[in-house]
This record gives sequence, C-alpha cells and structure tokens, in this order.
Amino acid sequence: MPSSTLLYYPLHEQVKAFSTTRLSPFGLSPEELQQMGSYAAFNVTHYCGDDQQRVQRNREWLAGQLGILPGRIWLPRQTHTDRIACIDDDFLKMDPDAQQESLNEVDALMTQIPQQCIGVSTADCIPVLLYDPQHHAAAAVHAGWRGTRQRIVSKTVEAMHQRFGTLASELRAVVGPGISAAAYEVGEEVALQFLEAGFPQTVVLRRGSANELPYSKPHLDLQAANCFLLEEAGIDLSHIQVVPVCTYRQCDSFFSARRLGIKSGRIYTAVIISPTVHAAETV
Repeated sequence: MPSSTLLYYPLHEQVKAFSTTRLSPFGLSPEELQQMGSYAAFNVTHYCGDDQQRVQRNREWLAGQLGILPGRIWLPRQTHTDRIACIDDDFLKMDPDAQQESLNEVDALMTQIPQQCIGVSTADCIPVLLYDPQHHAAAAVHAGWRGTRQRIVSKTVEAMHQRFGTLASELRAVVGPGISAAAYEVGEEVALQFLEAGFPQTVVLRRGSANELPYSKPHLDLQAANCFLLEEAGIDLSHIQVVPVCTYRQCDSFFSARRLGIKSGRIYTAVIISPTVHAAETV
C-alpha cells in the first residue's frame, strides 16, 4: 500500500511519472475526512463534484511538488471517447476558455513540451502513460472499457508517430492502477464486444483462480487488454510496467467509483518531461 500522496513510477530518467493517491499531505483530522465523504482526501479533478477550493489547494500542492505553476497541470474532461489532444505551442497560446473547450470530450493527451504536466483522471478505469526518449514525447491515456475497446492506446501510439516521429519500439509504458479482473464483473454484451473486436479470449474471465467456482457473469481484465494493445502496437513487453493495484480492493488508498460511487474523487495519473531534456541537446 502507498505511504504518501504520490506514487511515482520509474518510467524514464527524463520524466516524472506518477499517480495521486487518496492520502492527504495536509494532516487532516478524522472530522475533516468524514466531512469530505467520498472525496477524502486528495483529489485534483475539477469536474467530479468536489469542492473547488479544496481541488485548487490540492493542485497548488501538486504543482509545488513538480516545480511548476498550477496552470501547467492539464486534465481533459473525459467522456470515454478515442479523441486525443496535443499540448503544443498553439494550444498554450489560446485563452483559458478556448483551452478548456479544446479539452472537452478528450481521453488522451500528448506533448513534447517540458514542464507541462499531462494526465488523466480515473477511478477504476485504466490510465496508461507513454514516453518516447528518442523524441522526448509523452502521452497520458484514459482507458475505460469503451476506450479500450476502441483501441485508444493504439491510436495514441499512432498519433505520437504522426506528430513526433515516435516508433513504438522506442516507447516506454506504464499501465497504472485500476480495477482488477477479479473485481470487474461485466455483462455478456461487453464481453462479446471485446471478443468481436479481436481481443484475446484471455481478457474475458469466466472463473476465478484455481479451485474457485465459475463467475455468475464474465469478468474483464482491462490491464491485460491494454497490455495486449501495447504489444500489438509494437512495444516490447520488457518496456511495459503494470502497476499491481486494484482500485476496488484498495479503495482506502485509491479512488474507486464502484466502491465509493460516481460522486467521489479521482486518481490523477500523469507525466511531465524534465526541463533539462531539450536544454541538454543544445549544449
């Protein structure tokens, strides 16, 4: 279990990659935590119903840890699409309203600009981080079952290739905390959609581990499904890190919509490119 607000990943030395946990850095009292309910205790997602002043305080703390301004923390308003947005110079020149509009109904972000923190929010869905150390390009992907079925991870890899020249063989990936297959019961129609979309049968579970009875309904392994997509895209398995966290079972430390309800906080899984990366190339 995590012991701090941020869970860091060794994605690459040129970036910081992390997920937020529910653990607050502010030393909140039991009474304060109880008052916050399912939003306790650390949430930076602004559109999930949390108190906006509390969200802003959390963002300011996170920005301080990253050494950036709060305005450089980017998070799309996700709606389970396969749309991808790029945080580039043109985006940064927009006024705040236009920036926010361009991030609506977007489920993946990518950038090549240092010190811009790009991330996605989840509470059982799977976050995926990508980094291309050759072209210094990063991406963050929100992959729920709909996005996974639409192959949003594959489409993000292709978008990075088109925009930055990224080769899949050069990518490093993190498949972040999400609901485990054992906890993720789905309907037969969802299971069928995955099999018809070309996913291996191993992503749909019909029974538990050895000596356990069959499930009454199929279970879906979203982490395995996204690992399949990453490998299918050309990323070597040795370059893929899978975080062994089930948000449903570890909801004391990570937000889980299935355990806490939709009106709860979200995990923010993000990547930020070091400010020294491009500077080193000009020396």
